[in-house]
Amino acid sequence: MIYVDADACPVKAEVERVATRHGVGVKMVSNGGIRPSANLAVETVIVPEGPDEADKWIAERAGAGDVVITGDIPLAARCVEGGALVLKPNGEALTERNVGSALATRDLMSDLRAADPFRQGGGKGFTKADRSRFLDALERVLRQAARPAPR
Repeated sequence: MIYVDADACPVKAEVERVATRHGVGVKMVSNGGIRPSANLAVETVIVPEGPDEADKWIAERAGAGDVVITGDIPLAARCVEGGALVLKPNGEALTERNVGSALATRDLMSDLRAADPFRQGGGKGFTKADRSRFLDALERVLRQAARPAPR
């Protein structure tokens, strides 16, 4: 199963296309405002309004063999801990090795933004190269998830 933190996800169409090719189900999870897909393999899950409701829903269900697509680092950490394979929309994999560092960087940047209210700008924009990296990474993790676990 692929779980997508769908509210601000720029690669929903790509997830749907690759998942359909691999015969994998998708759950697009959001607080609302996304158009349901006509694809029977894609389920739109609308969670109640409130902070982190979509994150909670995904984290409670994602586990070993599942793939989670999110840019939310705390959600990624919870899913990695549960055994899921996690990809950011730019194709970066979050794993046991790097999710702690990503959390620390996120917290540091949050503190820096809070300390300087005049700080302008945010992250980089989403590019065609990011989309391409994501497609390659999703293909890889779906093949990895489909492999039987070593005994």
